[in-house]
Amino acid sequence: MKVLAAVYKWFCRIEEAIVAVFIVSITFLIFISAIARSLNHPLNWAPDTALLLLAWVVFLGADIALRRADFIRVDILLRRFPVKVKKFLYYLYYVAIIMFLGLLVRFGIPLAIANYRRTFQALEISYAWATISAPVGALFMIITIILKLVKNWNISDPQAEGKEAS
Repeated sequence: MKVLAAVYKWFCRIEEAIVAVFIVSITFLIFISAIARSLNHPLNWAPDTALLLLAWVVFLGADIALRRADFIRVDILLRRFPVKVKKFLYYLYYVAIIMFLGLLVRFGIPLAIANYRRTFQALEISYAWATISAPVGALFMIITIILKLVKNWNISDPQAEGKEAS
């Protein structure tokens, strides 16, 4: 079990590094593209590259945000319920999210396959590289949620516990 925890921690660090590099790259690409365009030398490939990276930042970043905090919930309502009801709602909430993310995986993969022949205008690479970010990110979020649920199983009030899942 310690090996799996170490592998997951390593995976999380790589995911965070990728997102950080992509965010810096997007910023750099858009900035350089704006300067080049103002000098009448547009970089036609830069917006497409930024769009591709943004698709990955959105879904990988959502996994990071989900791992770091329970960011989608209404605390003001949940505080009024007894602990057992809170725990039930906590698990119900995450099961509903897992079902939604499962739909993203289920329908995202065929979407990526359908976009295989479509290419970015200036990059001449498949648009599937952007569309596959949705099911991959959704799969990572499902794993994150399952780990959160397992970690909080024996805690009487999982929402009062620490926010970190890893």
